[in-house]
Order: sequence, then structure tokens, then C-alpha cells
Amino acid sequence: MAKKGNRVQVILECTEHKESGKPGTSRYITTKNKKNTPDRIELKKFNNILRRVTVHKEIK
Repeated sequence: MAKKGNRVQVILECTEHKESGKPGTSRYITTKNKKNTPDRIELKKFNNILRRVTVHKEIK
């Protein structure tokens, strides 16, 4: 049986990568508690292609 709860998987995508014009995307998968954080989250994560820490926002 699956666990019931408020924790869901979300995908984080880099916001600065699209503007750079380089091919590829930087995405991370993480979980969040949708009861405590109903809005979309933003985290600073490392982007391998740009080789620096950038802001990653939750997508769909």
C-alpha cells in the first residue's frame, strides 16, 4: 500500500540557464510538504553546465 500524506515530488528547473543560450537543462527532483508550503519553491542549486550556483524554481 502507498503512504498517504502531504509530501509530493516536485521538479526544480534553473531560471538562468534559458537566458544563457547554452544547450541542455539543469533540473533537480525533490519533495516538499504541500500543506506547509502551498506556493512554488525556489532553491539555490549547482548548475553543472554554467558551473555555478543558480536559482532553481519549481515547475508544474
